[in-house]
Amino acid sequence: MGVMPIGRLLLSMSIPMMASMLVQALYNVVDSIFVAQINENALTAVSLAFPIQNLMIAFGSGTAVGVNALLSKSLGEKNFKRANQAANNGIFLFFLTFIAFSVYGLLGSRAFFRTQTDIGEIVDYGTDYLFVCTTFSFALFGQIIFERLLQSTGKTFYAMITQATGAIVNIILDPIMIFGLLGIPAMGVKGAAIATVIGQICGMLLAIWFNLRKNHEIRISFRGFRPDLEIIKKIYAVGIPSVLMISIGSIMNYFLNRILLSFTETASAVFGVYFRLQSFVFMPVFGLNQGVIPIVAYNFGARKKERIVKTLRLSIMYAVGIMLTGLAILQLFPREMLMLFNATENMLAIGIPALKTISLSFIFAGFCVVAGGVFQALGNGVLSLAVSVIRQLVVLLPAAYLLSLSGTVTAVWWAFPIAEIASVIFSAIFLKRVYSRQISKLDREVVVP
Repeated sequence: MGVMPIGRLLLSMSIPMMASMLVQALYNVVDSIFVAQINENALTAVSLAFPIQNLMIAFGSGTAVGVNALLSKSLGEKNFKRANQAANNGIFLFFLTFIAFSVYGLLGSRAFFRTQTDIGEIVDYGTDYLFVCTTFSFALFGQIIFERLLQSTGKTFYAMITQATGAIVNIILDPIMIFGLLGIPAMGVKGAAIATVIGQICGMLLAIWFNLRKNHEIRISFRGFRPDLEIIKKIYAVGIPSVLMISIGSIMNYFLNRILLSFTETASAVFGVYFRLQSFVFMPVFGLNQGVIPIVAYNFGARKKERIVKTLRLSIMYAVGIMLTGLAILQLFPREMLMLFNATENMLAIGIPALKTISLSFIFAGFCVVAGGVFQALGNGVLSLAVSVIRQLVVLLPAAYLLSLSGTVTAVWWAFPIAEIASVIFSAIFLKRVYSRQISKLDREVVVP
């Protein structure tokens, strides 16, 4: 990461992650496509479960970002002992996170859905789905941390294999579990959750195997292990802002669903469909970003300013190109995208203007994602958090509520491009600040041994 040409390095680090995240997006979409064949209430239930699923991803991915940044920086500084400590303490933190969410799944799944709707079928579907996803979340958290350990040492190809394996297993099992094929009883929405968990278990086990056999830069061992509070503090110095940043998406999703449900359950189903479709656009950008973070962190530790600057320029260019492609697809083919989910005429009437309006925010989103990755890589996760709070809580939710007072659900969708404009403004301001305070000084400061 310190000597390979940046263009080739960025692509070699990012393309496997982009490919694996595209597969992840595919199985999320396929999951919903199969569930939609049951009925619209089943699709709505899965959509309403998203805030808790996103919260699990927030704690998993956020903690992994902290582990990844500390581990990559330690390797850049040739501090291999601290790199190993980061890996082992990260795995320990993921185990604690699993315990917390499994307890919630046992006690709070039904209550969560009852706060959103009183339609019994949606509550029953959603409870079955969320119970399985939370009580078996060790698979999700295990897959995340062991894949990120591979990624932090540049072994993104192996991480791609583990993600692709889990996704393919899920896609194969979805129709079998949902509709009851090959002698398996039909389990409906619960079957979709079981297929997801089995896929995650397969991905986790493969990621563990790759780390033990192929990842020689770090050593995973719990013999005589004790949690290291200093290492945990360093992990969460970057990780907690990232956790909060992603968690804010759960808050936004929950309350926006409350606004949409005041119009019709179909509006909430459309919002769920949008989230599945937009993952095809955002997941490659997130994959690109996962390649950017270790490159920037490593070269910051190695004090190589020009490599950081070139990484930033190229990644912004690639991210914007991906987002503009997604914008074109949703502008030109909204009906075709919705019909993948067995859309009724009512869903089409609400969904077509929704996809066309929300996708306008893609124009700015690529830059914001890359900027957030740079903040995290340099230990400024709080800046990413600030941008996320401004976008989703300060601008998007209030705008959505005010627009809902117009009495038409179509107006609500304009809250997304409005919020993204605020996001790009603050991302640019913060990126300029980080450059002047940290990056620009790398070629002037002298390191005293």
